[in-house]
Amino acid sequence: MHTHTRKTIIAGSIVVQALYPRRCRGDSDKVRAAKSKATSEAQRRLNLEHSWEKLELLLAANFPTAGSGLVIELTYDDDHLPQNRAQARRRLAYFLRLLREARRAEGLPEPRVVHNIEALSSASGRWHHHIVLDNTGRDLEIIRRCWIYGSDIECRKLRVDKEKNHETLAKYMSKEPRECQDETSRPGLHAWSYTRNCLKPTVETEAVEADVNIDPPEGVTVLADEEHATEYASWRVVKYRVDKGCFARPPRARRRRRVRSFL
Repeated sequence: MHTHTRKTIIAGSIVVQALYPRRCRGDSDKVRAAKSKATSEAQRRLNLEHSWEKLELLLAANFPTAGSGLVIELTYDDDHLPQNRAQARRRLAYFLRLLREARRAEGLPEPRVVHNIEALSSASGRWHHHIVLDNTGRDLEIIRRCWIYGSDIECRKLRVDKEKNHETLAKYMSKEPRECQDETSRPGLHAWSYTRNCLKPTVETEAVEADVNIDPPEGVTVLADEEHATEYASWRVVKYRVDKGCFARPPRARRRRRVRSFL
């Protein structure tokens, strides 16, 4: 009898799994209430309440391994410094257009880019952008040609290790939230955005037996493991990263759908 639900979010090298009870016929009111509470708690931990949590999975889906992406900071010179966020947004959009055209001219794939706009986090208060770009090995010179608003460009390969990883990068890119918005911004916007061709995290849901577990496979890096149990119901949520050389993958569910609400 399928008494539990197993839900799996797959975002490139990051996997998040939850196991929580299903309500069954014959459950007493007390058991039904306990199962509902356990289900709500598990789902709440899957809802990604913080902006950086959504960004972390987006980064992992598109740049799963170290070196698969380039982390770049683009800074304006005095002659091209935007007057407000709207102008910075337009100039970034033009840069992305030039980048797409330059890649196309050289026979390279269309760029997948996650980007933001910042000002307050800079010591000088200058507008600048952080972008993460899929790495083709031929990008730095193209970026220098396309960023026509200054010569100050910092570029490094994406790190995915204990000290620097998708989470630390996501928190860094989300560090300037709503208080940095000006009259040109709509309230509640993320501090970051992405190009339309970026890959999205997917979710798989299936009904499973009571004896199924969601223990992280051997060889992965466990990022979180939380569980709670009472006399009548229990839930568990685990999060781990499949590192290079480890090919562990959770079992495929019977039903699969792409989730867009995470972004």
